[in-house]
Amino acid sequence: MRFISLVLILLSLLDASPQYEDGKRLYKQNGCSGCHGRNLEGLHRYPYLANRAKGYMKYKLERFRSKLSDNQQQEMMIPFAVGLSDKDIENLAIYMNEFVPEDAKNRYDDSFQTHGHGGS
Repeated sequence: MRFISLVLILLSLLDASPQYEDGKRLYKQNGCSGCHGRNLEGLHRYPYLANRAKGYMKYKLERFRSKLSDNQQQEMMIPFAVGLSDKDIENLAIYMNEFVPEDAKNRYDDSFQTHGHGGS
């Protein structure tokens, strides 16, 4: 019985990837990259979003959805957020929090093995 519970827990942990992909799709679909960049790096006066705290990003998106902003520049986010569901906000927050640039995914080889004396 414990083995089955462990398998179910592990399978639920693997379910995070679809949320990341849904957040990525929403980010592209809603044109977020026009201001925040393709790699969530922020362009011009617009803030970066990559690897920000998930709770903070959810808080900000929920405020924008409620038509609340902290300053005039942030007011432009309201039309983008008004149509977001709770699930959409969760997925976007996961995507922004766990963001890894696509070109960086293949940058490091985890199977690296050291051989020899370091050579010269």
